[in-house]
Amino acid sequence: MNVRDYGHWAIHVGDCRDVLATMPAASVQAVVTSPPYFGLRDYGHEQQIGLEKTPAEYVAGLVLVFDAVRRVLADDGVLWLNLGDSYNGYMANQRGTGLETKRQQARKYIEPGAGLRTDTMKNKDLMGIPWRVAFALQAAGWYLRQDIIWHKPNPMPESVRDRCTKAHEYLFLLTKNERYYWDAEAMQERAVGQTLHDLTGPGYAAPGQAPNTGNRSKRDSFKRNGSKRAEAMLGQSQGTHRPDREESDYDVGMRNRRSVWTVATRPFKGAHFATYPEQLIEPCVAASTRPGDLVLDPFGGAGTTGLVALKQGRRAVMCELNPAYADIAERRIATALYGEGFFG
Repeated sequence: MNVRDYGHWAIHVGDCRDVLATMPAASVQAVVTSPPYFGLRDYGHEQQIGLEKTPAEYVAGLVLVFDAVRRVLADDGVLWLNLGDSYNGYMANQRGTGLETKRQQARKYIEPGAGLRTDTMKNKDLMGIPWRVAFALQAAGWYLRQDIIWHKPNPMPESVRDRCTKAHEYLFLLTKNERYYWDAEAMQERAVGQTLHDLTGPGYAAPGQAPNTGNRSKRDSFKRNGSKRAEAMLGQSQGTHRPDREESDYDVGMRNRRSVWTVATRPFKGAHFATYPEQLIEPCVAASTRPGDLVLDPFGGAGTTGLVALKQGRRAVMCELNPAYADIAERRIATALYGEGFFG
């Protein structure tokens, strides 16, 4: 195990289970990560997660990882977990990633023609892996706060004729405790008009009506004239609208983000196959951390989590089992922060 340490960010090359054991307790404010999916791909390492014989073994392994994550997470910390599903018998797990050594290319950890991934399920069964993991983490003590659907408008094509093409994955919001740090404003999105008044522009007038004022796209003030009564009405208690009460200030152009996020996948010129887009991670980091906080990705991959965290003024620490992926992440982040000539 070695460390590429740049002060405010670092990549630990080694098994995340070993790295997490060396980290101080409660030192991380947020975790944003995407573990290897079950039975989907050979990443060229005998200790890798994702090639267990059964879904139950895979889930149990991830529970142990996130037990270690929970120890290093702050009491008000947040875990964002991205997972996709797998089909029993799906043979994409034969594919490599392009980073294997010649020895690994000659002898994959998944043998060709292996047939079903597990005999505990029927062929072609959807395994429900994301929810199996989510429920297992909930049983292990995590608060399962929300399932977010990552809708992909440009999904990977699938040559299937007996079901729909999959165009979504899950992003689970889990927390260590009932109360946790949350920046609600950072989790807002642009509001969508719901009424004729909202959807029409300035000067629009329905038949027989005066023109309206158009979209409320900027911060407006609401003041209920005549409602600030200081005296109680007959049969009621003292009014709550005090004479000295200030008018409210509410941004009607924004709303709380919905639980379906449409984010297109983005090509990455590096060799890492499964790279989630920065746009998917940006609201996660913004809402669950403050400037200067430490963000962890125990399955660092191409370094997307670390890159987003650093762009937002946070610190970042990543773990990556495969040295070749660590090289990609290091070069990607250093180039973004310091320029193309950093590595000479």
